[in-house]
Amino acid sequence: MGEADRRSGPRGPSGTPGVSGTPGVSGTPLARKIGIKPGHQVRLMHAPARWDIPGLPDGCEVADGGPLGADIALAFYRSYAELVAEGPALVRDLADHAMLWIAWPRRAAGHVSDITESSLRDLFLPLGVVDVKVAALGEDWSGLKFVRRRENRGK
Repeated sequence: MGEADRRSGPRGPSGTPGVSGTPGVSGTPLARKIGIKPGHQVRLMHAPARWDIPGLPDGCEVADGGPLGADIALAFYRSYAELVAEGPALVRDLADHAMLWIAWPRRAAGHVSDITESSLRDLFLPLGVVDVKVAALGEDWSGLKFVRRRENRGK
């Protein structure tokens, strides 16, 4: 499956290889774990070339890009410095109803990164979002899900 096929156009069980609901580390299909619903606009930033979202519901569109216009944005970072540089714009562009997943290399899989859950909270909580879920996003990535604080929505 090519890069363009993986990340653009309508997606769903009938047209996408690897969308059979293959379980993630917990046994839950990744799309469900992330919170993707039928018709969602999903955007990927800095995603690894072979990273995919098994179990996509019908009518989803997955494309490269940031949170602007997305229901769910997944941004992948290996370095905290890069995340610090881009983090405020990610929150600024996040719609009130949308979810922002920040992914970093899983230490449990033997990967090294200077990003931790604690450092993510230190960076993002003062920006007006709150973390609501942590999950393995496949074998190699951990993810922390942020949403805009209720009191900051509609401003």
